[in-house]
Amino acid sequence: MCMANIGNVDAAFSNLTTIPFNQGYSPLFGDGNLVRSPDGKGVRLLLDRFTGSGFISSNLYNHGFFSANIKLPSDYTAGICVAFYTSNADVFEKSHDELDIEFLGNTEGKPWRFQTNIYGNGSTNRGREERYRLWFDPTRDFHRYSILWTPQITVFYVDDVPIREVVRREEMGGDYPSKPMSLYATIWDASNWATSGGKYKVNYKYAPFVAEFKDLVLDGCPADPIQQIPAAEACAEKNALLATQDYSVITPQRRAAMRRFRLRYMYYSYCYDSLRYPVPPPECVTIAAEKARFKDTGRLRFGGSHKRQSKRRTRNRNRVLPDSDVTPY
Repeated sequence: MCMANIGNVDAAFSNLTTIPFNQGYSPLFGDGNLVRSPDGKGVRLLLDRFTGSGFISSNLYNHGFFSANIKLPSDYTAGICVAFYTSNADVFEKSHDELDIEFLGNTEGKPWRFQTNIYGNGSTNRGREERYRLWFDPTRDFHRYSILWTPQITVFYVDDVPIREVVRREEMGGDYPSKPMSLYATIWDASNWATSGGKYKVNYKYAPFVAEFKDLVLDGCPADPIQQIPAAEACAEKNALLATQDYSVITPQRRAAMRRFRLRYMYYSYCYDSLRYPVPPPECVTIAAEKARFKDTGRLRFGGSHKRQSKRRTRNRNRVLPDSDVTPY
């Protein structure tokens, strides 16, 4: 499926203001496995048998637009997690907020998959994950992945296509992220869960695994999580400006592209998982065309080798979301 069938290059995503790595970020861990590009505009994150690596924004932000062009490792990548996310877990250990884009590796010849998730006020027992395929090979070239987080909406983008929108509702309470967060990017060994529910582990004979990040964007209001002035008040002007940016507006064309993406490439949604949530969380909007594709587990009713693998998967029925549940063919 070519990209043109989902969305087209959007001016809002071709005219972004990017910053050099050293201007907005610092190494997080695995310093020797973080390699800055010669022009200073990007980094390579490596995972080997000794350590992964990652970086963090120099500031916390009270809402913002966070974006990067990312190229993922190729060939055998089972057990690897490449993550691009916001969080404040280091400041609010028991009541943290988080917005995730997590790429989940796969065995050689199988495509990368990825998930988005949202946590608010430490609501880790109420995972809001969705899982997807892509309409391109993310290992062959760079593609832009973005998180828009405002007081009213959170939108996840792939290139210029919005793939998920969460509208803040009063009933969500603290489950909607509201405290200042840092931006993170990491690569690490997630063998215990990332691929087929942990069946396939990282094989270090293929190491080092390299994820590349460039054209980094931090457009938000820097905020001190313990400052005297409430972050919402201090950042009111910046948040108002953020809401006027092109990427903050879901146009009819973008909404149509989002609908096409979700119908073709989403293979799990917590909103349709009635076993986990007999009453859907308040932000869920049921779309008949989407719902018809899913069972009460939130997984696809049909698709490729789903039936052929059903007996093997019965051993894992108690797992919330085995990655092997649906193959894309």
